[in-house]
Amino acid sequence: MFTDMIPLLTKALGETVYMVAVSMVIASAIGIPLGVLLHTTGKGQILEAPGLNKCLGTIVNVIRSIPFIILMVAIIPLTRMIVGTAIGTSAAMVPLVIASIPFIGRQVETSLKEVPYGLIEAAQSMGATPFQIIWKVLLPESLASITAQLTTVIISLVGESAMAGAIGGGGLGDLAIRYGYQRFRPEIMIATVVILIILVQLVQLVGNTLAKKLDKK
Repeated sequence: MFTDMIPLLTKALGETVYMVAVSMVIASAIGIPLGVLLHTTGKGQILEAPGLNKCLGTIVNVIRSIPFIILMVAIIPLTRMIVGTAIGTSAAMVPLVIASIPFIGRQVETSLKEVPYGLIEAAQSMGATPFQIIWKVLLPESLASITAQLTTVIISLVGESAMAGAIGGGGLGDLAIRYGYQRFRPEIMIATVVILIILVQLVQLVGNTLAKKLDKK
């Protein structure tokens, strides 16, 4: 009976939400400052540093070019070193964080580029320091765009967390593979897909709502 899978579906959903939430918090704590650096060290920006900008950009591009499923397998030794195992939700969060940091960095950089340079010049004319410009001009003015971009990252993380099930990462992806595919129970596969669709729709709705509220235009 399908009802016997409800506890497993509930547990798997909880694992997916846990993986995505924790991974997003950690990745954002590193990715947002990375995005600020990518933007402000660019040519003609307030912390112009071509060498650093090129180095950071290269690292970001290299990591982003690696397919997530390959990245998960490639860093298994690192995952074991950090969490002591390569299986489970905690282990899955390591590649999720590593994959998300450069993604967030580029998304934040894109949002900051939308801020009119005239606002920065006005702040400079009033004697604002680079840190003050970042904290009081760049980030507030781009907050709505950053929120929308981070919503996209969260949705991407939901999909990647499902892929993590391929190597025993837990969550809905793991449930779909072990019970839906390996045990020939298509109803479980369909249920996990439906739950993932609903989860993504909820994330998008909340993200869009927040972005609209934060938009100063």
